[in-house]
Formats: sequence, structure tokens, C-alpha cells
Amino acid sequence: MSESSTLVMKKILEVYKGFEDVNTLVDVGGGVGTVLGLVTSKYPHIKGINFDITSVIANAPPYPEVPKGEAIFMKWVFHAWNDENCIKILKNCWSSLPEKGKVIVVEMVMPKEPKSDDCSPNIGYTVDMFMLSLRGGGGERTLSQYEALAYASGFRRCELICRSFSFSLIEFHK
Repeated sequence: MSESSTLVMKKILEVYKGFEDVNTLVDVGGGVGTVLGLVTSKYPHIKGINFDITSVIANAPPYPEVPKGEAIFMKWVFHAWNDENCIKILKNCWSSLPEKGKVIVVEMVMPKEPKSDDCSPNIGYTVDMFMLSLRGGGGERTLSQYEALAYASGFRRCELICRSFSFSLIEFHK
């Protein structure tokens, strides 16, 4: 997983400037810290917090309080959860952000309809079926579905900023 994270994030870091004004970045579900390492290598002024659960989760709360930071980063988190759980996660993030904070999300964003001339966005349809069968309610979403999650969680703006291969970076602004 870290190899694909490296590939996607290097491409994102070439074009995305949204980390420039961030002093503290919380990577929710950050695994071994690959993404956080890439971001803080390019932006050494950022204090990175890798927030993930231990491999033994039996006693862990299902929605722990997210550490505070100006920005919260999540990659490949929402496709594993149904809308209700995504809203719970986002509300936790909203509570941990300062007044002008943001959540930075990297996920596949599905086109409204399959495109016959470009296979890259259509990969999401395959992943969507896999996630639906694996998680029962999870799956890839369209931009309008991400907007609905953002607004239901209290965020005032949801914007697709850039793409990297078949992935998109979306910002949710408080």
C-alpha cells in the first residue's frame, strides 16, 4: 500500500499547494507514516501527527477523538465506510479543526457516467463493486456525494482541487 501511496502523493505534491499554509497536519489512518513523511519532506515547517489504531482494536473506541491541527489528511478512508459512518468520522474531524481548518481527502472520485474514451476514471467502478462486496455499504463516490457528506458534517465548502492518476484530492472547509 505504501508504494501506491508514494506514487499518488508524489504526483499530488507536484501540483497541490494546500499544505503551504498548514503548520500542523494530522494524517488520520496514516498507517506507517509514508504519506506524512512525503508531505513533511517537502514542507519541513509542518508538524506531522500520524493518527492510526493499533493492530489490536478490540478495545479501541470506534470513533476516537481526532488530534487537533489546522488540517486533517485522509487517504483511502471513506470508500471503506457507508455514508452514516463517513459523517461520524467527518464530524469528529470538524470538531478538531480550528475555525478556518480543512480536511484534505484523497479518494477515487467517480464520474457521473462511465466515460468511453478514458479508462482512468472508470477504474473507480471496479473498485466500487469490490468495496461494496467487501464492506457492505462502502464504495467510491461522485463529487456530489462527497459534497453531501461534507455539508451533512457541518463543512461549508467542498472542492475538488487536483487529480493524480485515478485519484482526486478534495478539500472540505470549515
